[in-house]
Formats: sequence, structure tokens, C-alpha cells
Amino acid sequence: MIEDTKPQDDPAAQEELKGVPEHMLETGDGGDAAGTLEEALAQLRADLDTAKQDVLYAKAETQNVRRRLEKDIADARTYAATGFARDILSVSDNLSRALEVIPADLREDDRLKNLVAGIEATAREIDKVFAAHGISRIAAMGLPLDPNQHQAMIEVPSADKEPGTVVQELQAGYMIKDRLLRPAMVAVAKKAD
Repeated sequence: MIEDTKPQDDPAAQEELKGVPEHMLETGDGGDAAGTLEEALAQLRADLDTAKQDVLYAKAETQNVRRRLEKDIADARTYAATGFARDILSVSDNLSRALEVIPADLREDDRLKNLVAGIEATAREIDKVFAAHGISRIAAMGLPLDPNQHQAMIEVPSADKEPGTVVQELQAGYMIKDRLLRPAMVAVAKKAD
């Protein structure tokens, strides 16, 4: 006669069942304990697979967060001067305007030559500093309107220019590295009436 042993009587079976919830060990009306063990083992394997999957997802999410943070840090370093650069553009604009309004005859006047030379030197220095920090002027004149870099302010009738071509730059535009710092404000040609 085959002896019916219960898991509670067998030390090896007890060791295997450690950590298995009590409700999974109940055999009901004296049913087969081996079937219950198989069910418990299958459940534990499923739980292990789920846990492995959760760990993989957590690792992937951690890696994605790390990459995003590295990109944010790199962007912060690269574009840290953006606010300051926008503010200093008005200084550059004012220097350019000052140079544009000086008539040619006053540029030759001995009393104003040094003043004009000083303003020109300051404008060159600002351009040099802009270049050192990746700030570059946007090309506009004679090019087709690019809404990513140009802001059309007015349309000018033109018989000799293609419609949509920039015919006048009202205010210079600038890029900082590969980002728009300020769009160029332009006048574009339209078909002559």
C-alpha cells in the first residue's frame, strides 16, 4: 500500500514551500498535494517572470531619465547665455544705428574721426564676442522668406524680385548655435500691381 505523505510531514517539501501563500497549499477535500505544489510552482514562476519584466522596465526608464537629464544639462550649458544674449542684441542694434546715421562728410571730419573709429571698434568687438559664444547673424537679403528665421513685417511691390523674396532687412536676426535667438524682421517682395 502506498503511503500518502503530506507536505507538512516531509522536511524537503516544507523547504520547497517556504514563501508560498497558505491559501495555495490548501488541498480542499484531501485532494492531491502534488497538484497543489505544481500550481504553486507555476504561480511562483509567473510571479518571477513578472518581476523580471518589471526590473527590465525600471532599468529602461532609469536609463531614459538619465539620458534626458544629460541632454538637459548639456542644453543648459550650451544655451545658458540666451537671455543675456537677447538683452545685449539691443546694444548691438543701437551701435549699428549710430554708425548708419553718421553722414560721410562727418566721418572725414578730424574732430569726429576718433569717435567714429571708437564706435566701429566697439561694434567689431561685440561681433567677435557673439562669434565666440556661437551667436551668428541670420542671412536675409535676397533670400526667400524662411518663416523659421524671418518675420515678414511688410510686403513691398516689386517687378524685378520674385514674390516672397526678402528685399529689405528692418532688424537683424540672430541664432545661438542651432536655435533661433531673434528672427530677422524683413520686408518681402510681392507681385507688382
